[in-house]
Amino acid sequence: MTTKPPPLVDHLAHQRFRDKAAAGFDGFDFLKTAVAERMADRLDIIRRDFPLALDIGCHTGGLAARLMETGKIGRMVGIDISAAMVAATRARGIEAQVADYFDLPFPEAGVDAIFSACSLHWVDDLPGLILRLRRHLKPDGLMMLALPGGETLLSLRNCFAEAESEILGGMTPRVMPMADIRDLGGLLSRAGLALPVADSETITVTWSTPFDLLRDLRGMGEQNALAARRRRFTPPAVIARMAELYAGRFAGADQRIPASFEIITLTGWAPDASQPRPLKPGSATHRLADILTSDAADDES
Repeated sequence: MTTKPPPLVDHLAHQRFRDKAAAGFDGFDFLKTAVAERMADRLDIIRRDFPLALDIGCHTGGLAARLMETGKIGRMVGIDISAAMVAATRARGIEAQVADYFDLPFPEAGVDAIFSACSLHWVDDLPGLILRLRRHLKPDGLMMLALPGGETLLSLRNCFAEAESEILGGMTPRVMPMADIRDLGGLLSRAGLALPVADSETITVTWSTPFDLLRDLRGMGEQNALAARRRRFTPPAVIARMAELYAGRFAGADQRIPASFEIITLTGWAPDASQPRPLKPGSATHRLADILTSDAADDES
């Protein structure tokens, strides 16, 4: 008999934070907007169209709208656990539905593309979700997911940990565990996706003070929703000490506070016979040594 591990995320709290952030999210969507631009650039160079695509964890529809501008998508449907986020997405003219990401209202092998940006780091079972999403893709369907990696907000996390240790004598979990690019890239192959690619980019933003950074994270709906979090308000002394440590160690010459977001983008395709495949060992028709010898002779002539 196997025992199911306890959930990492308090899903009701996470949904509540997204609901609360929905009305003002467009004022704090700078990170999602930057990621959406990068994903649109990737989609733009793919030489095919996608009649039906999903945006998982759509927030207020910014990614969906930007991807639609490429002209590569026929019908886009936003999916979010937050009814308020879905309402905001619909308000900008994009189709959207409230749904559990593990239980999408679409048939298996019925979707041409699945996208997501800055939402899936709050999923308890990311490997299981990617496998489940892959089953919804048609053969040769595209999956493109962008989520924060392990270097995200590292300075903030370290300063909070030190401040709590000094004042409270211990630390409370604050950030969902984030994997590195190697681990996340491996999830694509484990889910049965072909032509897997994982790459990482760091986006650095500056604020006037650490308090402004915390304000913007709340505006994104990114409050601590871990199941094991401290259930009382963080003492003001801890926040003040965190801010002191952060400013003292990381403020630039202009006294602004930087924070970095590592964005890992995963791209893969549902297997299809039309996709390129590596040649079998020994199937080459020319010897590498012959090619190199020929090139050398050309250079000397």
